[in-house]
Amino acid sequence: MTGPTVVFLHALGASAGEWTQVVDRLPGRDCVALDLPGFGDRADAGYAGVDAMADWLADEIRSRAPTSCVLVGHSMGGKIVTLVAARAAAGEIGLSGVLGVVLVAASPPSPEPMDEDRRAEMIGWFAAGQASSTDAATFVDANSATPLAGPLRDAAIGDVRRSNREAWLGWLERGSREDRAADTARIAIPALIVAGAEDGDLGEDAQRRLNLPHYVTADLQVVAGAAHLIPYEQPDVLAALIDGHVATVAGAALPAEFATILGSDRVSRATRAAMLARMRPPAAATGWTAEERATTAALVARILPDCGGADALADRILAGIAQGPGDGWRFAALPPDRAAWQRGLATLATASGSFAALAPDAQSGLLERIAGGQIGSVDDAACLSPGQMALWFEDVRAETVRVWMSLPATMAAIGYDGFAVGGDGRRKQGYTRTGADDPEAWQPSLERIA
Repeated sequence: MTGPTVVFLHALGASAGEWTQVVDRLPGRDCVALDLPGFGDRADAGYAGVDAMADWLADEIRSRAPTSCVLVGHSMGGKIVTLVAARAAAGEIGLSGVLGVVLVAASPPSPEPMDEDRRAEMIGWFAAGQASSTDAATFVDANSATPLAGPLRDAAIGDVRRSNREAWLGWLERGSREDRAADTARIAIPALIVAGAEDGDLGEDAQRRLNLPHYVTADLQVVAGAAHLIPYEQPDVLAALIDGHVATVAGAALPAEFATILGSDRVSRATRAAMLARMRPPAAATGWTAEERATTAALVARILPDCGGADALADRILAGIAQGPGDGWRFAALPPDRAAWQRGLATLATASGSFAALAPDAQSGLLERIAGGQIGSVDDAACLSPGQMALWFEDVRAETVRVWMSLPATMAAIGYDGFAVGGDGRRKQGYTRTGADDPEAWQPSLERIA
């Protein structure tokens, strides 16, 4: 159980050490906890603004070149994680391996909610260059539901005291106030958002209002017995939540060599963004009934019995039909795609009662009769005629295979690399070798992928 690398970013006034208890509870995971510029062992780096920290994290990911990774950000680190996740989802080179995000009591992309008197007090703690032990203890205790155990409290206080003055002030005076909401709208990377039940400014309400809307797919979890310092307060619960999210998104990981090509300069940013979007869990198809979704999933399972993930593929297909982009053509005898699918599914329901409830052999037999023009109604305007049903089922088969073939996982499985022939530079790389069984050095082979 290795899977995606888990990259941890800490909170204001903390360090990579805040994750020690959590990482210890993830023994099967590849974990990397980082010190942000100005904190922990990198205190001498001084202040780095929000963009500079995001650039730094993106460069860290590129330099480590993980095949796949999940980004975990606590408080201040959460804002940086969201900014980098947005860049990854948009197809930035070297970030295509970002599969998931975990936000822990995270600062949002918009200005962080904070009482201004408390902000002023925290700024005053570093007026003389370093916070006193008393002020650092005040900060740690105010952010804990109950006092931390002696060594943990001492470590947290020590991290506050060794924070770089300019980094501390820079976040409170500028970074936490920056509004980057427009840069992070509707990120397609799946997120787990964690809030402490007793957190004040960044508790459940703030997470629901300020972080949740930025992710297409997100799960919000509230941790009892914790305020803001969840990694210290409830490491067992937090580690289990992180581990579960990593396991959930790990299925989208691509073979290493294919992932390397997708993240390379041979692929344009727009192409990479489109392919990455197809790796993310599709949003539930709206405008379709549960029965229509179940029937479509059953159809997919009969058309591609070994593809796996029929429900997700069905949602992806129905979402495309509902949004209307289509594939550019339709049979003249059929109505527009959405109406054709609604009437086709209705005809299938009339003929079967519940197509999804039939045994596989019965489903196959019914589909063979549809393909032969034996199922349909010429009298019911809500249904398709037998001739139309035969054409519609042909279209269903084509659409199912088209959408399945567009998935990066399918391309990797068959060794397709035609997307990697032109990056964003003026010169498009293309191919120099075009003979059969004469691959170029950059091309992945099925044997190497396997």
